Amino acid sequence: MSSLVSSPLLPPLPTTLSNPNPSSPKPNYANPKVTRRLRARLTRLCRRGNVDQARRLFDSLPSPAPTLLWNALLIGYVCNSLPHHAFLLFSLMMHHPPPTPPSPDAYTFSSALKACALSAHLSLGRSIHCHLIRSHFYLMHNHAVTNSLLNMYACTSDTQNLSTIDTTRKLFDTMPERNVVSWNTIIAWYVKTQRPYEAFVMFNRMRASGITPSAISFVNVFPVGVSLEEYFRRCADALYGLLVKHGEKYTNDLFVVSSAIGMFAGIGNLESARHAFDQTKEKNTEVWNTMIAGYEQNGFYVEAVDLFISLLGVDGINADRWTFPSTLMAVSQLQDLQLGQQVHAFLLKEKFSELPVILYNALVVMYSRCGCVQTAFEVFNRMPKKDLISWNTMITAMVQNNLDYDGLLLTYEMKKEGLTADSVTLTALLSAASNVGSLRIGKETHGYLIRHGIQWEGMESYIIDMYAKSGSIEIARRYFDTCLSSGRDQVTWNAMITAYTRAGLTEHATSVFHEMLQQGQNPNAVTLAAILSVCDVDRGKQIHAFAMRNGLDKKLILGTSLIDMYSKSGDIANAEKVFEKLPDKSTVTYNTMLSGFRQHGLARKALKLFHSMQKQLSTSPDSVTFLTVISACRHSGLIDEGLYVYNSMDTFGISPTPEHHCCVIDMLGRHGRVDEAYELVQSLGRDGDYVGIWGSLLAACRLHGKLQLGKLVTKKILQIDRDYGGSTGHHVMLSNLYALDGIWDGVESVRREMRERRMSKELGTRWIGGCRISNEKFVLL
Repeated sequence: MSSLVSSPLLPPLPTTLSNPNPSSPKPNYANPKVTRRLRARLTRLCRRGNVDQARRLFDSLPSPAPTLLWNALLIGYVCNSLPHHAFLLFSLMMHHPPPTPPSPDAYTFSSALKACALSAHLSLGRSIHCHLIRSHFYLMHNHAVTNSLLNMYACTSDTQNLSTIDTTRKLFDTMPERNVVSWNTIIAWYVKTQRPYEAFVMFNRMRASGITPSAISFVNVFPVGVSLEEYFRRCADALYGLLVKHGEKYTNDLFVVSSAIGMFAGIGNLESARHAFDQTKEKNTEVWNTMIAGYEQNGFYVEAVDLFISLLGVDGINADRWTFPSTLMAVSQLQDLQLGQQVHAFLLKEKFSELPVILYNALVVMYSRCGCVQTAFEVFNRMPKKDLISWNTMITAMVQNNLDYDGLLLTYEMKKEGLTADSVTLTALLSAASNVGSLRIGKETHGYLIRHGIQWEGMESYIIDMYAKSGSIEIARRYFDTCLSSGRDQVTWNAMITAYTRAGLTEHATSVFHEMLQQGQNPNAVTLAAILSVCDVDRGKQIHAFAMRNGLDKKLILGTSLIDMYSKSGDIANAEKVFEKLPDKSTVTYNTMLSGFRQHGLARKALKLFHSMQKQLSTSPDSVTFLTVISACRHSGLIDEGLYVYNSMDTFGISPTPEHHCCVIDMLGRHGRVDEAYELVQSLGRDGDYVGIWGSLLAACRLHGKLQLGKLVTKKILQIDRDYGGSTGHHVMLSNLYALDGIWDGVESVRREMRERRMSKELGTRWIGGCRISNEKFVLL
């Protein structure tokens, strides 16, 4: 321990203590009142954080100072998280020169051991333990010393070193007496070392031994429920009831309340979590934060945002840096850009002059998920400091928004900043390689994984997907076969099956599926959904029956695939039955059912489903929903209904795309309302400068003989063609319009332009039985 005094990492401290002013009156240490008064002054200075002043006061006292004063300063160092200063003072005390060195007591050793725990200094803690056994064995029966020893071993324990773990438990088992602090320490240690069952057993043993749990006991045991979710769900309410039984002292302890809310949220019991929250009379920011985070983590995003707004209206409680990440994550899941912008503005205006990194990262996620990747990148660029999470967040956002090459460039910039790619970075790289179909990038990433020995759960599926999408299905299969030694999970099997179905290799996909069953691996809903995509209706029904027997038919992804399969097979009635039986429905599920109604000309049913969808809190229409419903109205002649749906898009915050405009124009034009269609196109302004929109109008003009209007439309199309590239079909359509009107000069003019621009009409293809006739060639299939 004496070596610590000369440590170059610590500030120099005097090796001897003497009165710097010999002429000043010496305090009478024999008088207990004087000693207690000096201790009170030292304690007061340390509590205020003025440890340097406390040390100067201590140094000014004549030597030898009584142990009471040494302990006061020692405890002050520990309480102010200055363990190395505490080590130096403890060493100085233990090596104080004779004739009257201070005599260390239980508080001395307890404080020194707490300093060891604070700094995770196991070797010094063991030295103090040995010294206690050799020279002060009588203190091994003192609660303060034994509890501090137990805490020291628990805080410095290495979960990979079994000898340390055995020492901690052995010390606990050999303690002559245990109080609630002892039990709390061993319970907390089991939680720390990720052994929740043992922690829960120790909590029950503590109660069985007659020890009344303290508030800290409940704080320690509540997190156990998250790890033992299935077992703990049954007794979580009982445990909280036990807390309530101990009275308001426990239920009004905000630290305990926050832990209880976290426990209930962790096992998905939001009703009990909210009850615990509402029963708390005085709430602090931490309690609010825990409840908001609980809603967000369990997918109750609207409730999380509502609670955040309620918090802003509470007097005396302010949102802090931990309130906003959960709120922003909830906003990003809701994709509510306007609300996200308001939260961002509030942060800048009311809370922080400079945002912490964690909030910058949350803002990047929020903007990217709301489709504003450019804004997310601007926020990212303004960050004064970026950690690995910041880079990973931005790279992932780029890849998820189809900006794969930008994501790859950003990875290169991250590497130049000296940061090392981790599993999140490499997941994004593999996804980018898959999206762009780059075998080279994928192989380089795979090689990096092998060289650095990086692995994570689900890695195999990303690699298989990358090779398959890069056109190397054989390499994907070879890699899949190498996974046999390490064991294939459901995700790996699903990736290989999906790779084959995507490549159109139905037999290979079916073969892997049967191999999966033979090896005793149970398929899940994702597996069956992948197989369904290549099944005819007979096999599809067999898959449906298998799903029903195994309780998978109510899964969202499989239910959506079944609806699609039945709809495309002409069995719309079964598709409806599957849809109605699904307990949960996503926007994609609604869109699939709407598409089925559209394909079968059931526009009335599509409209009815569309209106019922708007009443659901968990789903909201997207751009695909509107396009599908408008298309259904177009095919069924429900013009006014289609226009109503089209005009209601702004109500849902969705801007019409050229596809929506084109569908409405075609709907109007098909049913003779050509002039109305023309007025609508003109009202679009520059947003209507798409060949597809004007082409739909031109087709309507030809269908209904609107030759003069057709000429105007054609001029507009040719103008757009010159700006953005020619289209053979529209030139042919214009030529046909001129021919219908007998304007042969116009026909010749159009054809001459086509020859000059080397534009030719594509040859048609037709099917006759099992043969295909194309370009005067006969091909037997």
